[in-house]
Amino acid sequence: MKQKEIKIQIEVAQFDELSESDRRLVELAREATERSYAPYSHFRVGAAIQLDNGEIVTGANQENVAYPSGTCAERSACFYAHARYPEAKFESIAIAARDTDGKFVTAPIAPCGACRQALLEYETLAGHGVRVMLCGGDEIYILPSVASLLPLAFTEFT
Repeated sequence: MKQKEIKIQIEVAQFDELSESDRRLVELAREATERSYAPYSHFRVGAAIQLDNGEIVTGANQENVAYPSGTCAERSACFYAHARYPEAKFESIAIAARDTDGKFVTAPIAPCGACRQALLEYETLAGHGVRVMLCGGDEIYILPSVASLLPLAFTEFT
């Protein structure tokens, strides 16, 4: 029997170390948390996607008492981005969250499995890695691609 090791590169940055365009994307993801509808979990998530046409699309989690009828911020943003700009390719996504006390989470959070799979679909459509910025209150994790978050992804070829 042999073993396989999977490694991912994560760059860790402070907000002020980011480029101006990355800071803007992070700020928009953080602002999007304010548009979350989370009366049940009280955990508000926002996402901002930079498209290759220069547009930035945001989304926020939307809960529903008839769980799982709601949607996460990442899928809210990516589905709207493609519906609004079907020819545009995703370049980057920033994801931020506020905890049940309304404060930004200290450590970065990662998307759920369903969101990782949905985002991977748009990364495949883009034909290149889509940068992922996971925003915590203290640090921002920067990954080179969605595939970094889902190394054994389900694809049309698996």
